[in-house]
Amino acid sequence: MSSSNLRDLQRELENKANDLSKLQKEIAKNHQMRKKYTVQLGENELVLKELDLLKDDANVYKLIGPVLVKQDLAEANANVRKRIEYISAELKRLDATVQDLEEKQNSKKDTILKLQQRIQSFQAGKGKA
Repeated sequence: MSSSNLRDLQRELENKANDLSKLQKEIAKNHQMRKKYTVQLGENELVLKELDLLKDDANVYKLIGPVLVKQDLAEANANVRKRIEYISAELKRLDATVQDLEEKQNSKKDTILKLQQRIQSFQAGKGKA
């Protein structure tokens, strides 16, 4: 193996390390989004529990911009349930995405480890000569 082969291996290692770094950033971003959705889900579930405590003739208001607008209890209930459904679906989608990204990350780590071993064995062989 020549020194140009070593340079090629090192360049490939650098590219794989950059790819791994991008994957790790994307995973972190997805974890951040998941955290945000989890908080929103908790808030909406709490709102739903509060709405369930109300009597049918209770007044419910929705904040739209700076104005409170009167809303039908059944409509408010349906809106919150739809929001919970949407957030739950987003959480499932994010979980699948994170799992996929983590599998890719593990694959990249394995590839990098093998490249590092090849470079080390090349350098050890060259050092003996």
